Amino acid sequence: MKMLDPKKLFVQYRPNAVPTDPKFPRRYTLTHSDTTARLFLVVGPEFAHDTAYPIRDEVYAEWKTFNREKVLYGYVLVADENTTESVARQRNEIFLRELPRVLEAFRYGDRYFFEGHPEYKEAPVYIQFESVYPEFRQLKPYGPISKYV
Repeated sequence: MKMLDPKKLFVQYRPNAVPTDPKFPRRYTLTHSDTTARLFLVVGPEFAHDTAYPIRDEVYAEWKTFNREKVLYGYVLVADENTTESVARQRNEIFLRELPRVLEAFRYGDRYFFEGHPEYKEAPVYIQFESVYPEFRQLKPYGPISKYV
């Protein structure tokens, strides 16, 4: 697994999202460039749908509360109605392989938030794999966000 190269991570805070202020909703959108291997993280009150590419390989995550516990809940699109099963299988494998690095990008990219609010460091992470194929549709736990430093 490739680990995060901080020099290739570019972070943008949208209006009403401040690095150290826990204003909610707080949402993350991560996209990347296949040619440069750069990662682009947008932090804001809304998902940055304007940064998504037609191939839909972005990762979205947001802070939610379940049973009074803060949880970082993410979403990836493995397959929609235009995706063949073989492509869905390949996309699923890529997401499974790359999600630890994506979570590291969330953790590192929003590090000032976590430093200012250490109570969020132990929040569990769940990723929803969305797919028209049931075998790829799942909710997967990834442990606490502190694991991705």
